[in-house]
Amino acid sequence: MFEATKVGRSVSKQDYKEQQEELRTQLLEAQRELRHTPIPVIVLVSGVEAAGKGEVVNRLNEWLDTRGVQTFAFWNESDEERERPRYWRFWRAMPPRGEIAILFGGWYQTPIEYRFHGQCSDAELDAELNRIVDFEQMLIQDGALIVKFWFHLSESDQKARLKELSRDDRSRWKMLPEKSRFSEHYAAFEEVAERVIRHTDRGCSPWYLVEASDRRYRDLTVGKTLLHAIRSRLAEHGAHEASGIPNDPDLPESDSAQITLLDQLDLTRALPREDYKTELKRLQTELNELAWRAYNKQRSTVLVFEGVDAGGKGGAIRRITQAVDARLYRSIPVAAPTDEEKAHHYLWRFWRHIPRAGRMTIYDRSWYGRVLVERVEGFASPSEWRRAYSEINQFEEQLVDSGIILVKFWLQISQDEQLRRFRERESVPYKRYKITAEDWRNREKWPLYKKAVNEMIARTSTRHASWTLVEGNDKPFARIKVLRTVCDALNEALEGAPVPAAGYLPCGDKRIEQAVAKPVKTGGD
Repeated sequence: MFEATKVGRSVSKQDYKEQQEELRTQLLEAQRELRHTPIPVIVLVSGVEAAGKGEVVNRLNEWLDTRGVQTFAFWNESDEERERPRYWRFWRAMPPRGEIAILFGGWYQTPIEYRFHGQCSDAELDAELNRIVDFEQMLIQDGALIVKFWFHLSESDQKARLKELSRDDRSRWKMLPEKSRFSEHYAAFEEVAERVIRHTDRGCSPWYLVEASDRRYRDLTVGKTLLHAIRSRLAEHGAHEASGIPNDPDLPESDSAQITLLDQLDLTRALPREDYKTELKRLQTELNELAWRAYNKQRSTVLVFEGVDAGGKGGAIRRITQAVDARLYRSIPVAAPTDEEKAHHYLWRFWRHIPRAGRMTIYDRSWYGRVLVERVEGFASPSEWRRAYSEINQFEEQLVDSGIILVKFWLQISQDEQLRRFRERESVPYKRYKITAEDWRNREKWPLYKKAVNEMIARTSTRHASWTLVEGNDKPFARIKVLRTVCDALNEALEGAPVPAAGYLPCGDKRIEQAVAKPVKTGGD
């Protein structure tokens, strides 16, 4: 695979000078045009040691307008990053639409290091690479352009470059923190890199292999490739805009949701007032203790509350927050996305609030808005909400794999009970803020929401993240069921086997040791 990067291509100083000015002008023009589109550009920079990745990125920042470019280097994980799922740090680096982010190594760096150090097998590496392919596909379907560069040198050129860099105490290479000595095992590193590139080289996000022995050739190649990729993506976007044809067909919806799970709920279930008071005190005391146990064991909790309007989400959440120390939880009320949030993938705003180890985040409405209100009200296209089921399942799987305790609730009430609560809200002054014209409009679409809810539950109630359906006509019954479910989930998780820390890869149970590790042998496991 890497033979084409070892043929000795070069560019003369004069040619470089002539081409650089024109290339820089064209890149700036493309960047200005990009700003007026919904296209975020993600540039991944990776490659062998001493190939000049830092030099290339500095050159791109010189050629482009840095007001629309952000650069991220994923060196040692911070405490915040270690206490969350591994992809949290990458979601924070996602550029808004119309801007560019340059990522050193990105989500490829850790898998390559794990395999190189022999801390996971080829099969385990492939499993992680499959996740990466799905992740990139999700970003691309949302409109992102991903440009992946791999810079390569022959072993002899690498040795010469390293010798040159080691003599200069001010070289960027020498100043890098905790350099991994991949160059000492060139063949082993090249084998791992080839496996990674072959597995993740897809038509929608191909790898560009760049010969890095000649700096001028390397820099011009990167600039021209990036320019071509941005122009091609702009042309695609312009063609769609000019045609007026939607990006996806409005396919007929499935009728599989006509008989719904919600119809099977017994909404007459109730709890006597005295029993409610007794259980509430007992469960809130238990929840307080469990929250502190989770904190001491560094186990995070995510609670998701969805339900019909006036279904009792707020009351159930308050009974939880009354029991948990305010220093341990955050309650996130989810409303219409802000301009900043709309400039990113819809999951971005939820990744931002994933709790640190030992803490709890309560989502009052959540990412399921994509397949509920956005679907019913037409804020998301059919292709967007249809693919969201898979995206949500992958997102929740990552949370659970990282050790997060995830509990999801759907609170359901009857139409008659909803009408009674709406009228009560209008008549009681301190409840009036809860009722809006939009609530009444949503009520008229009850059958559409019911169908959407059934499909959501059927397609996202998984082994690692099942739904709990709560009969909500009787508020005391609903609140006790929610509290008991949370306590049961925490008890089960905290009494079970220890889980990997949040930053672990699915393919490994230990972080890469800072000490010199034994690299993977060539020729297989």
